[in-house]
Amino acid sequence: MIAVRPAGVVIGPMVLMVGLGNPGPKYAGNRHNIGFMAVDAIADLHRFAGWRSRFQGQVAEGNLGDSRVMLLKPMTWMNESGRAVGEAMRWLKLSPAQVIVFYDELDLVPGKVRVKTGGGAAGHNGIRSITAHIGPDFRRVRLGIGHPGHKDRVQRHVLSDFSKADKDWLGPLLVAAADSAGMLAAGDDSGFMNKVALALGSQEKAASRKAGQSGA
Repeated sequence: MIAVRPAGVVIGPMVLMVGLGNPGPKYAGNRHNIGFMAVDAIADLHRFAGWRSRFQGQVAEGNLGDSRVMLLKPMTWMNESGRAVGEAMRWLKLSPAQVIVFYDELDLVPGKVRVKTGGGAAGHNGIRSITAHIGPDFRRVRLGIGHPGHKDRVQRHVLSDFSKADKDWLGPLLVAAADSAGMLAAGDDSGFMNKVALALGSQEKAASRKAGQSGA
């Protein structure tokens, strides 16, 4: 599918960016909802059109560089996310390679970001559901939330809100990911990861300098 700007300039194929989470205010601040937070940040920063109901979820559309992008937040609950993603992908006539999924990753330390294509679900029910509906060959943006240390504490960890201490890295991470999202849309996964890491590194250095000045 090719999108055309109002001025008549043809832009690239549509990209579907999916944020995973659970619907409703009860879950809005959960670690499991960092995918929702990521696509919300993209929509806000890049002034996408308002969210509307479609494909068993909420969607917003806009441009990132030369790419037309649809953002999707499935409202099916995490375990059934693939229903919404599959419906949107088929309607847009996209391949799995044009689907990018943002989600929480237990096996990365908080604030770290990794992008990969394909692979297993590693116990993530949202990723497992999407794989069941469209196959494994979609792109994954893994947003580190850290592991609680024991598998018996995982469910409570992911379904708990981010702590006050987490806000020190969470806000800058979401801003950096949203600011760099055009690279993802263009297929430059390595560039995206590098730009996010540099932005977060600059934030950490600034915070360290500020702390040093305060303690002087």
